Amino acid sequence: MFKPIRWKTFARDFIRIEIGFIIYGLASTLMIRGNLGTNAWTVLDVALSPIFHLSIGTMTVLVGFTVLAGALIMREQIGWGTLANILSIGPWIDQWLSLIPPVKNNLPLQGAMLLTAIFLTGLASAIYIGVEAGAGPRDSLMLAVKRTTGLSLRMARGIIEVTVVAIGWLLGGPAGIGTVVFALLIGPSVQWGFKIFNVQPHKPADPEIAAGIEGGAE
Repeated sequence: MFKPIRWKTFARDFIRIEIGFIIYGLASTLMIRGNLGTNAWTVLDVALSPIFHLSIGTMTVLVGFTVLAGALIMREQIGWGTLANILSIGPWIDQWLSLIPPVKNNLPLQGAMLLTAIFLTGLASAIYIGVEAGAGPRDSLMLAVKRTTGLSLRMARGIIEVTVVAIGWLLGGPAGIGTVVFALLIGPSVQWGFKIFNVQPHKPADPEIAAGIEGGAE
C-alpha cells in the first residue's frame, strides 16, 4: 500500500514538492480572500473551521487525514508525498492567510485573484505531481472510488466533489461563481503547468488522473 521511497533523489524531491505546496497554499488563500468562491474541498474546510474553532489550515490537515483514512480502508496505495501533502498545505494556507487581507466589493481585483489562483494551482500541481511521490489524499480517495466501484474517473471525481461542495455550502462555506470557474479552468491550467515544467508522469499514465487532481490540492 506504500510506494517505495527513492532515497537517492529524496532531498531534491522534498524541496521540489514543498515549493509546490507553498504555491498551492498561496493559490488556495487567494481564492479564500477573493470571496468569489473556492475549490470544492476548500469550501468544506472553510465551513468547518468556525464550527470546530480551528484555523482553516488546521482544518485542511484534519480533513486530509480523514479522507486518507477512507482511501486506506479501500486499500489505495499512497506515498510519502501523500503525507507531505496533508502536513504541508494546511500550515502554508494559514501562513498566507496571515499575510493577505480579504477583498470585497472590488470585482476586478477579486476576479484577478481568482484567475491567478487557478493559474498557480496548475503550476503547483505540475510541480508536486512531477515528483511522483504519491497522490494527495483527495486524489487517492478518487482513485479508490474508481477502483472499487468501476466508475469512470470523471464520474468518481464528480460525485465526490459535488457531495463535498453541497455539504460545505450547507454549512456556510464559500461556494460561488468562483467555484464554477475553478471547475471549468483547472484542467487546462494543470495541463499548461505540465507543459511549462515538462512533466510526463509515468504513474498514473492516464492524463485524466494527472489533471483531475486536487488541485488536489489538495
